[in-house]
Amino acid sequence: MTTKLTGAGRLAGVIGWPVTHSRSPLLHGYWLERYGIDGAYVPLAAERDFEGVVRGLRAAGFRGANVTKPWKEAAFALCDVVETSARRIGAINTLVFDERGVVGSNTDGFGFLAGLGEAGIAVSGQRALVLGAGGGSRAVCHALDEAGAHVTVTNRSRRRAEQVAENLPGIAVIDWERRSQAIGDCDLLVNTTSLGMAGSEPLDIDLSRGRATLCVSDIVYVPLETPLLRQARQSGYKTVDGVAMLLHQARPGFKAWFGVDPSVDDTLRSLVLATLGR
Repeated sequence: MTTKLTGAGRLAGVIGWPVTHSRSPLLHGYWLERYGIDGAYVPLAAERDFEGVVRGLRAAGFRGANVTKPWKEAAFALCDVVETSARRIGAINTLVFDERGVVGSNTDGFGFLAGLGEAGIAVSGQRALVLGAGGGSRAVCHALDEAGAHVTVTNRSRRRAEQVAENLPGIAVIDWERRSQAIGDCDLLVNTTSLGMAGSEPLDIDLSRGRATLCVSDIVYVPLETPLLRQARQSGYKTVDGVAMLLHQARPGFKAWFGVDPSVDDTLRSLVLATLGR
């Protein structure tokens, strides 16, 4: 199906600098075509004047935009409404322009949980160990906490892990040196660090204490199978790669801007996988 864009088309995009690396136009473009929607999603390279860009998009009739580096913090100052999840996570990746003004949210946690659900992983009542204390960790920890999991976070800098826990009461913190030992008590292990990413050193962790039912997830998606996921697969544990989170986190924005809750299918996954490593 080929959709013709008309003057009444709905518009959205992704704001960042640089923005050439973003796979969001591919995701949203696929859904626009699949559902026959009169609309467009475009890359918006903004090196400076983020406020001016956002105000201009809204004045031009855009429905909203995704926000990527380096503007995720600046987005807070522009929002008339910040959803609770984004405030607790400390980052905004989605803007919706509606009658309330500029509404900011963070969809990373939604994407992470949806990816687990797609793999048949339930988290309520489960014990999760999250490695890392950056923005990805905060999103994952918040989502798991909201879903009823018992969350423990660890990071090479304990202070940064404690800062994650300060914003998310009820989350436990352990020393980085105890990460392998703690695996014996958890049902889900999540790596949110850059360790194992292409060009980075691998994550040093021993999975031998894990239960047979342990699930291991890595939000890194280049490479698709990180050394951690390879070790987990070879040990017989269930694994969830980072592409699942990447695909599902785009759904809430698409629904808000274009009026359809899109599904993630094998064709979309294949399209994205074909771009990895480029």
